[in-house]
Amino acid sequence: MIPREDLCTDEEITALVHDFYGRVRADAQLGPIFDTHVRDWDAHLQRMASFWSSLMRGTGTYSGTPMPVHIALPGLRAEFFQQWLALFHETALTLPNRRFAERAEEFAHRIARSLWYGYQLHSRPLDAPTDIHHA
Repeated sequence: MIPREDLCTDEEITALVHDFYGRVRADAQLGPIFDTHVRDWDAHLQRMASFWSSLMRGTGTYSGTPMPVHIALPGLRAEFFQQWLALFHETALTLPNRRFAERAEEFAHRIARSLWYGYQLHSRPLDAPTDIHHA
């Protein structure tokens, strides 16, 4: 197994984050949601690059708690997470570093599933959570 710090570079992570969120912002379904809640896109992209660097490279540069931010959003639906994953997949397909792309997709699926489960448990605590169905 390749050591995390050798899996990819910070430049590759930054490119992934910028490309992916460019797709999110242009998306008819997700773009308006993100634009409503992200006040400073430059800061958000930097924070997401730090998040992904911590996940992918073990840098420890991210500190934060994504769950409370996401469970506070009104009206989230499984379809939003499915679309988020579809856009992430499209982005990952463009990455020349295939090991990085595959590992990033694994993390993306875990993240989407965790946030969706957490959202459901918070907003409908008496209902059994549903899974995200993706292609």
